[in-house]
Amino acid sequence: MSDGTYDGGAGGDGERVPGRARRRFPGISSRAYEHPADRSALVALRRLSGFDTVFKTLSGLLPERSLRLLYLSDSVRVGERQFPHLHAMLLDACYVLDMPRVPAMYVTQDPQPNAMCVGLDEPVIVVTTGLVELLDEEEMRAVVGHEVGHALSGHAVYRTILLFLTNFAVKIAWIPLGNLAVTAIVTALREWFRKSELSADRAGLLVGQDLKASLRGLMKLAGGNHLHEMNVDAFLEQAEEYERGGDLRDSVLKIMNMLPRSHPFATVRAAELKRWAESRDFQRLMDGHYPRRSEDKDASVSDSFRESAQHYADAVRTGKDPLMGLVRDIAGGAGDLGGKLRDTFTGRGQGGSSSGRDGRQEKGGPEAP
Repeated sequence: MSDGTYDGGAGGDGERVPGRARRRFPGISSRAYEHPADRSALVALRRLSGFDTVFKTLSGLLPERSLRLLYLSDSVRVGERQFPHLHAMLLDACYVLDMPRVPAMYVTQDPQPNAMCVGLDEPVIVVTTGLVELLDEEEMRAVVGHEVGHALSGHAVYRTILLFLTNFAVKIAWIPLGNLAVTAIVTALREWFRKSELSADRAGLLVGQDLKASLRGLMKLAGGNHLHEMNVDAFLEQAEEYERGGDLRDSVLKIMNMLPRSHPFATVRAAELKRWAESRDFQRLMDGHYPRRSEDKDASVSDSFRESAQHYADAVRTGKDPLMGLVRDIAGGAGDLGGKLRDTFTGRGQGGSSSGRDGRQEKGGPEAP
């Protein structure tokens, strides 16, 4: 349609699509929805010593044909005659994001709710039966959009290498130096992939254009199919408590808990997505102002670096985590740095008994339990 909106999906009889107008994004570049930390982490990953050599070597060694044959032989390929409602969602997502080629999609038997986009030459989307059974129509639409976003961003290549290297690291764990080198690359890949999930969540929102459905889906991934027992607002309050709570010891534990994971925590993803949905950038995108793929070749690398740097600066400035508070104090030249470090690490001064310099109790005492 001329205004960029349309009703329904990609056409065809019997397709279950939203009975509401949604915007389509002709020629959209993945830069439009990519999280700044995703782009900066990927740039840092490519600068990692030895990564280029490993990437070029693995590109020729990875058993991609074997992977495709495995899904073809032991999973169900989504199409007009198998999982037609998922097929309609896939066509719909590719239509909304103007995906040049529709990737193959498979459903595999696994009670664990999960989805992924892998492949080197051509991306392949895989969703588990546990996920299909867990989510409703609109929640699933956001997930399919999420995976199409991965494909459009080219994330499938690095995801495939991450899967291969993770298994490879286990096999060579007995080789000290070899395992150390692979572990460094796996750690860097995981850091990038966690950021890429935030980008793909945004792509899912662009496809479904239903923030509540996207947040419900993330909540279900955390708490299962008990929607009547859960509340999105309360779930987001958990993210707020997680981000601001504890002392410096908790900040360190958050980092340690995150390192072995390939995905950010569900509450954090929900809070990040909600912030983006309420941002001016999202509104401009929905109004049709976004970078096009035709402009990608002219995109400035330095601009991407500046945008990423600005994102991290804003994160430090507005972050509620105790570690971010300490970083702000250091940057601001805190006078009693030793005392501040002690108080931040032990949690002193966070309760209602702390006093100001004039002996009066400071405002904004203890948080409600």
